[in-house]
Amino acid sequence: MSTTSSPHDSGLGTSTAAWDGSGHFADLPGVRLWYLDSGGDGSPIVFLHPNTGTSEIWQAQLTYFVHAGYRVIAPDRRGWGRSLADPATGPQPGSVAEDLDELLSLLQLDDVHLVGAAGGTFSALDFAAWRPGRVRTLVASVSTGMIVDAAIAEFIDRISVPALRAPNPAVYREVSAGYRGTNPEGTSKWIEIETTARQKDGEVALVRSPNTYEKLRLIKAPVLALAGGADLIAPPAMMRLWASQLSDAEFATIADAGHALAYEQPEAFNDRVASFLRRRGA
Repeated sequence: MSTTSSPHDSGLGTSTAAWDGSGHFADLPGVRLWYLDSGGDGSPIVFLHPNTGTSEIWQAQLTYFVHAGYRVIAPDRRGWGRSLADPATGPQPGSVAEDLDELLSLLQLDDVHLVGAAGGTFSALDFAAWRPGRVRTLVASVSTGMIVDAAIAEFIDRISVPALRAPNPAVYREVSAGYRGTNPEGTSKWIEIETTARQKDGEVALVRSPNTYEKLRLIKAPVLALAGGADLIAPPAMMRLWASQLSDAEFATIADAGHALAYEQPEAFNDRVASFLRRRGA
C-alpha cells in the first residue's frame, strides 16, 4: 500500500488545531480513497457518511471534535465523492469495511471511535462486528442498520410512504420539514452535496455480509444508538428494535431532527456524541 500524499510524515504529535481542513488520497487495494484527516496525537474518530452525502456532510462535526482535542478522519466511501474504484489494484466491488481496515492500517491506527450516519451506519455495524478490536466505541445514528431480519423488514414495509422515494428528490424524505421550513440556505447546501455525492458507475458493497441480529450480538464496543425524532426512514421505534440486540448500548433521540440529524442539528448531535465518548471512550 502507498499513499500519494501523507499528512503524517511530519504531523504526528502536533496540535490538531493547526489543521487547515485539507484532505489526502490513499492508494488502497481496489480503490483510490479520498479522506480528510486532521492528524495529531488526539484520540482518533472516524466518520462514515450517509448514502446521500460525502465527507463534506461532516464539517460541523470535524470542526467541533478537532477543537475538542480529537484526531478526526472522514473518508469518502468508495463510489462516493472523490474516492474512485481502481480495478487494476484490487477486486471489485470491494466493501466499505475492508477499505476502512486498509486505511487504518495505512495510518498506523490500532483502534478508533467510529461514527456512522444512515448508510454509513450499515458499514459501521459491519466493521465493528468483523473487526471488534479496532473499534473503541461506536455511534450508530439514524439508520435501519440494513438489518435483514424479518422484524425490521416488516417494520419498513409498514411505515413506507408510497412514492416517497423515486421520483421525488431525496431532500423530502431525508431532511425534516422543520429544517426545510426554517433553514432554506442550509437545505440548499444539503441538496448541493447530495446531488453530486454518488458516482453513477461507482460500485461498493455496503456490508461484507448481511447485517443480522446475530451479527449485532458480535459487537463488543459500547454503542450509542442515536435517532432523530422526525426521521421518516429510521424512526426511534425501529432503531430501538435492532439496538436492543447489542450487548452494550444506550439509546437517545434528538427531537425534531430528520434522517439528516447530524447536519440539521449539529450542536445537539455533537453534544450527545461528546458526552458518550467522555463516559465510555476510555
